[in-house]
Amino acid sequence: MKRIGVLTSGGDSPGMNAAIRAVVRKAIFHKLEVYGVYYGYAGLISGHIEKLEIGSVGDIIHRGGTMLYTARCEEFKTLEGQLKAIEQLKKLGIEALVVIGGDGSFQGAKKLTEHGFPCIGVPGTIDNDIPGTDFTIGFDTALNTIIQAIDKIRDTATSHERTYVIEVMGRNAGDLALWSGLADGAETILIPEENYEMSDVIARLQRGHARGKKHSIIVVAEGVGSGMDIGKQIQEQTSFETRVTVLGHIQRGGSPTASDRVLASRLGSKAVELLLDGQAGKMVGIQGNILVSHDIDEALAKKHLIDQDMYQLSKELSI
Repeated sequence: MKRIGVLTSGGDSPGMNAAIRAVVRKAIFHKLEVYGVYYGYAGLISGHIEKLEIGSVGDIIHRGGTMLYTARCEEFKTLEGQLKAIEQLKKLGIEALVVIGGDGSFQGAKKLTEHGFPCIGVPGTIDNDIPGTDFTIGFDTALNTIIQAIDKIRDTATSHERTYVIEVMGRNAGDLALWSGLADGAETILIPEENYEMSDVIARLQRGHARGKKHSIIVVAEGVGSGMDIGKQIQEQTSFETRVTVLGHIQRGGSPTASDRVLASRLGSKAVELLLDGQAGKMVGIQGNILVSHDIDEALAKKHLIDQDMYQLSKELSI
């Protein structure tokens, strides 16, 4: 193997640049040429591909987002689009591809591998919803962004004696809500993996109010539903002054934490090692602080699971 490519796809996440840097420099260390694919699978089809050198990835490890940019691409979901992408890679003599992204990105890597083009997936998404790895690149940074926001909201919640509903990202996974809610002492955490009754939420708020509690924080994962709707129901059923904050895309940006930088560097490097070892159709991950690899098929077939012990603990500590 002499040439490999690297691309980022789907939603950006802090630490993607660190992963790109690791792929490029690990590959060059092993005498490989590296090509960056700009704008994800869309750029792969259009041929927006450039050779990357050591200096190309200098001064990016601390930057959020992705220097290769990212884009959605409906055309790549078709057989014709996939074959166009492979043709573009073959024109440049690129023999394998590292794909950094979430489950949609992994689906693309899986398709290319099925067509005979070797790919390795690196899990980069703030949602932390990829089976086969304890953590995905960007989760820790997004989590800390949420915690900082809730800390500030708690100050004003205390001053005004209000109930605050905070909607966080995560798509259909509740990790961001669960971890931030536990870290910030939220009274209630609503996640898509667990059913809830609004009557239970109301009862918990009323019990707190009865013992003299002046404010409450409720963290809602976006996969549960609208934080605005939940806030409206609370206001109507309790008469407690309630405010809603939807944190939105602020959670995706920012300089990656040390944890995400190190994780991205390790996973990006591991991806290159797998390609050098002749492996394809794999994803890299970390479990128990040990780097692992799994078939992408296997990872995509599994369902993301929440840490039930942590969820139970959050309820026990918020009595």
